[in-house]
Amino acid sequence: MQKNYDERRQKLRDLFQDNDMAEVISPLIDEIVELERRMDELRQLPFIQIHPKNRAIQKVTPASRQYKECSQSYMNGIRILIGILKKDEPTAADELAKKLEDFML
Repeated sequence: MQKNYDERRQKLRDLFQDNDMAEVISPLIDEIVELERRMDELRQLPFIQIHPKNRAIQKVTPASRQYKECSQSYMNGIRILIGILKKDEPTAADELAKKLEDFML
């Protein structure tokens, strides 16, 4: 299955189109989509190298290490985007403060 990374990029941008930070986070979205592409490529490679004569001897491949690094960067980027989205959502405290303000007027 071939992923369409342009569609993925657009979906992420659409999530933030009404956000004041949309222009600032656009490069982060590009980076996240690029990391997704890179991780998909790395998933096609072996992550463990097994010794041909003794299967108990195994070692991680460079692809495994690169995948781990990409994955960590990806998760950090996603956490940032989620944090920005959550700041836009009204919390219960925000709703209560608004109702109290309306009540006081």
